[in-house]
Amino acid sequence: MSGTGRQLVVHHDTDLMARATAARLITRIVDAQAARGTASVVLTGGRNGNALLAAVAASPARDAVDWARLDLWWGDERFVPAADGDRNAVQARDELLAHVPLDPARVHEMPASDGVDGTDAEAAAARYAAELAAAAEPGSTVPTFDVLLLGVGPDAHVASLFPGHPGVRERELTVVGVRESPKPPPTRISLTLPAIRAAREVWLLAAGEDKADAVALALGDPGEEEAPASGAYGTERTLWLLDRTAAARTRAA
Repeated sequence: MSGTGRQLVVHHDTDLMARATAARLITRIVDAQAARGTASVVLTGGRNGNALLAAVAASPARDAVDWARLDLWWGDERFVPAADGDRNAVQARDELLAHVPLDPARVHEMPASDGVDGTDAEAAAARYAAELAAAAEPGSTVPTFDVLLLGVGPDAHVASLFPGHPGVRERELTVVGVRESPKPPPTRISLTLPAIRAAREVWLLAAGEDKADAVALALGDPGEEEAPASGAYGTERTLWLLDRTAAARTRAA
């Protein structure tokens, strides 16, 4: 675990968690833009990631963000056709992206299975890794993300890094193709833990009783092979943003 440690923030319920996290994210983006002129955020899908984006869209404070100076990336993606509703990018557009004045050149979607690489997930992953490297500072393979968002799965997976899968052990590549995912669809693309750990701040989202065991497991540091979420942390800050039911088996409960 990073020397910066973890901070647990427990909210009363899922709705409050989404709204509070939206306010936190807006503030973090505005602060980054004030400090450096731009900001970079990695989005996550799933019910909590999408609820967060919907809360950002509904917040009057969203207008404080200079959306044209924001880079958006994804932590993982379902490797399906570009218009497929299962794609995190499609869901993100529905919840937020279509409602704010983003610069399309700064919205970095992961490749789809009907793109130039066809159904070759490894080639598509390499293409996204090259895009990350092109946006990085000299000597780095990924940009220094201001905030990297991750949902925590019931099995303590993050992005598409599942317990026991080869991607969890990857240390050289920044993006991998994932085959035989234990949850559908079976083929995906995912950032690796080294890429995740390049972020200034990593925020892990978990809400619902079905996440309680996973949260407790990951916070017990059993090792990232068993609980990939335990290996996700930022260089400056690591936030676990929970509702009461997800936090029920932690010391913060």
